[in-house]
Amino acid sequence: MKKIAIVGLGYVGLPLAVEFGKRRATIGFDINQTRVNELQLGKDHTLECTPEELKSAVHLSYSADLQELQQAQIFILTVPTPVDQANRPDLTPLVKASEAVGKALKVGDIVVYESTVYPGATEEVCVPVLEKFSGLKFNADFFCGYSPERINPGDKEHRLPTIKKVTSGSTLAVAEEVDQLYKQIITAGTHKASCIKVAEAAKVIENTQRDVNIALMNELSLIFNKLGIDTLEVLQAAGTKWNFLPFRPGLVGGHCIGVDPYYLTHKAQEVGYHPEVILAGRRINDSMASHVADETIKLMLRKGQPVLGSKVLVLGLTFKENCPDVRNTKVVDIVKALRGYNTQVDVYDPWIDVAEAQHEYGLACLSEAPSQGQYAAIVLAVGHRQFLAMGELGIKAFGQPGAVLYDVKSILPMGAADGRL
Repeated sequence: MKKIAIVGLGYVGLPLAVEFGKRRATIGFDINQTRVNELQLGKDHTLECTPEELKSAVHLSYSADLQELQQAQIFILTVPTPVDQANRPDLTPLVKASEAVGKALKVGDIVVYESTVYPGATEEVCVPVLEKFSGLKFNADFFCGYSPERINPGDKEHRLPTIKKVTSGSTLAVAEEVDQLYKQIITAGTHKASCIKVAEAAKVIENTQRDVNIALMNELSLIFNKLGIDTLEVLQAAGTKWNFLPFRPGLVGGHCIGVDPYYLTHKAQEVGYHPEVILAGRRINDSMASHVADETIKLMLRKGQPVLGSKVLVLGLTFKENCPDVRNTKVVDIVKALRGYNTQVDVYDPWIDVAEAQHEYGLACLSEAPSQGQYAAIVLAVGHRQFLAMGELGIKAFGQPGAVLYDVKSILPMGAADGRL
């Protein structure tokens, strides 16, 4: 049985390595030695895998040594594919990982990509790198596949084995081998696409569809705010129709929904088409953090709370609830916008690594719950269960008399907050 190497042990790669490691010889590779050391001790700071799950992967070993990749015959790359400051695809991690794998490639090996890319990237960008660093010929000496990741960080219900997997390969025979490979660990089954480009496109439109739908809800929220109507009440009323889609307004961050559409629009523009709906949705969603900050300041003025030099508390920093992932979180934009009004902003999130937040965003977050009675405004930005447990009174206790409470996620009862999306 061929040995597998999973390249990249983050939110996507680790669960994949664990599932394969339960059944067959698997190398979990990451360039971060600290991450490898952590996993060797049976700990996962992303909380995607429990110590028990890590222990169950009896055929899995971890390494940061590139030489060990040469033991594998199947390579699965699960590295990040972010965008740069101009929202252009940044394929640097993918190219670097392809270089490393290229050096380890042997005749007959298969390289499977799971990272989100635009249609054509595997064969146009990655394959030439593999050929250059291996000295081998694509579809003669080595082969490729693409099987897009569908991990939902923090979701304990929809796990890797229970989410249907799209698979593909560079030849019919390899497509079948890749499909059978994933069937070993995916109990929900697989869908074999006709080619790699189709699989790449399927992945990138999954999150583009969600992004556009959330953008519509955000635009409706902006309209209803001006009309003095509560958006959630409107959505609950409209939701009584059987075919109304249950999307909600909110901040769109994280490593997928707020990023993937830019991969598709980049490729569309490259081939001469200027996408309008997708980019319009991106603009709306990227504007919502500033909207939250502006509304909070307006509410403070209406309630007679001083703005200049006042203390504002932001509860939650991660891009979604009950998860330590701070990648591409839009809460940071709320903090920046509030500080633009010369307020003093404190951020508290019981889920995050405070040092990571400092490193990634330069934010000195509170390491423990803030003192009560000291804030002129409170922005409830993320619906962590700890904040839900506090309830309306517990959250308001952080504020001064007459403090503003803005509920970004609309998780508090109707009328509990001064404002919400």
